[in-house]
Amino acid sequence: MAVSAVVVSVGAAAPPTARSTPVQKVPLAVGYGGAVASVDADASAAGIEVLKKGGNAVDAAVATAAALGVTEPYSSGIGGGGYFVYYDARSRAVHTIDGRETAPRTADSGLFLENGKPLAFADAVSSGLGVGTPGTPATWQKALDKWGSKRLGSVLAPAERLARDGFVVDDTFRSQTASNETRFRYFPDTAKLFLPNGALPVVGSTFKNPDLARTYAQLAKEGVGAMYHGDLGEDIVDTVNKPPVDPASGWNARPGDLSEKDLAAYRAKLQKPTKTSYRGLGVYSIAPSSSGGTTVGEALNILENTDLSKATDVQYLHRYIEASRIAFADRGRWVGDPAFEDVPTKQLLSQRYADSRECLIKDDAVLTSPVAPGDPRDPAACATGGTAAPTTYEGENTTHLTVADKWGNVVSYTLTIEQTGGSGITVPGRGFILNNELTDFSFAPANPAVHDPNLPGPGKRPRSSISPTIVLDRHDKPVVALGSPGGATIITTVLQTLTRFLDRGTPLVDAIAAPRASQRNAAQTELEPGLYDSGLRTRLEAIGHSFKLNPEIGAATAVQRLSDGRWLAAAEKVRRGGGSAMVVRPAG
Repeated sequence: MAVSAVVVSVGAAAPPTARSTPVQKVPLAVGYGGAVASVDADASAAGIEVLKKGGNAVDAAVATAAALGVTEPYSSGIGGGGYFVYYDARSRAVHTIDGRETAPRTADSGLFLENGKPLAFADAVSSGLGVGTPGTPATWQKALDKWGSKRLGSVLAPAERLARDGFVVDDTFRSQTASNETRFRYFPDTAKLFLPNGALPVVGSTFKNPDLARTYAQLAKEGVGAMYHGDLGEDIVDTVNKPPVDPASGWNARPGDLSEKDLAAYRAKLQKPTKTSYRGLGVYSIAPSSSGGTTVGEALNILENTDLSKATDVQYLHRYIEASRIAFADRGRWVGDPAFEDVPTKQLLSQRYADSRECLIKDDAVLTSPVAPGDPRDPAACATGGTAAPTTYEGENTTHLTVADKWGNVVSYTLTIEQTGGSGITVPGRGFILNNELTDFSFAPANPAVHDPNLPGPGKRPRSSISPTIVLDRHDKPVVALGSPGGATIITTVLQTLTRFLDRGTPLVDAIAAPRASQRNAAQTELEPGLYDSGLRTRLEAIGHSFKLNPEIGAATAVQRLSDGRWLAAAEKVRRGGGSAMVVRPAG
């Protein structure tokens, strides 16, 4: 099938359906009837459209996610996976779906080894070898079947229209295309779609993806069986196992070994959320295969005994950084796919274990990374006898959306194709890029002396840091829901935003906008410019901290239930070009 993309210049005679001006982005919206926050205005508008037509939060979340597959195709789409957290207002209970991609059934611990040595990360990324069985369509269908009120075809309609009629190219879309231009040119179908006429898309032009519109139309008509049992799945298998490379590029796109049986066997998993009590609130998130819920939860438990509301800025950041460092040490040793690993989730989230780790933190000194893991199965106060292992690399892109409806239901959903641009491989004629999520596995143990729970295996889900979170009050009613992209920095972004909002009293949109620090059991803590260029850095260095600059960490979105029944939607003010917060009926 031929790949087709259309880029219409704003100054040219565009078809009547093509929009020539972008939907305005605003980072804060307050009102009634429900709310949507995402990184993109067209996507948020798709969710609001569904809410206005009587859909609930689940319906709107799927609609928003599908639209992000159009406008944020380098971060999400039906070629990837994700984790879905849902609060049901009627039962006041939280439910989750693990929609993580899975390795082929032929995969083993040596998936990324050649001649006994780990592949270079760049060689694995743009290959069929890194592609896992997509979980996003199965997640959408599972969520709609369990809690939605609309059919899949109905909620895909806004995204199908958006793909057909187009969206306005902004600086972020162009810059993300530019950063991937070299490897996009390895794959002719990707180049035709995202480098129309051989050039980068022009800011202000209208970008159309008719192939994706047709793919959405097929899913709407046939259901997700088209991917897991039909011709769409056959196209994916062919593309993974024989990546369509431009011979002139010289690129060695290693083939994968995905089968139609892998697709047919895929299941999006319903599972219990993680739960942590923090300041009398219930903090719910996703359990393994993601490490987000356990790692954010453990860090919060470590911070529970510190009154962060009265701490100075230096004390607050010091404690936050050290709690993150310790929690990441335990994450690396203990968290993997629970279908393959004995993950002590309950023990990692126990206050007893957190207290045994919290006593490692000193007010006038800094722990040396890599910190050794503890043993949550047998906590010992301030134990340091374990063997340390460094934190393995994880790509830093994804996208997150947060939705609430007029009935009080809430969704926090993070979806991904791994790094920006995923594998770089577009399924010919289908309009979407395949993930490279299997590169989230450890290619080899970080330390041969320490068990690594995140090595590849047949049908195994690679560990994630995705952390969609919903916080409930003492009456099990929603307080705030949030999440972020950013690879392993997702965990620290969610943790820092939560503590700024819950402990420091920072308004939600400002807690999201605040400059970030990210410590992941490494020698240096990453700081955004707002902290790196401040006096706080010097004062923290005096204690012993070491820092390096990271221009941008995460891109959070959130919703908050206000005491008068209104919803507040919040998104980034600047990061990734700013986010988009919308409500059904504004009432500021």
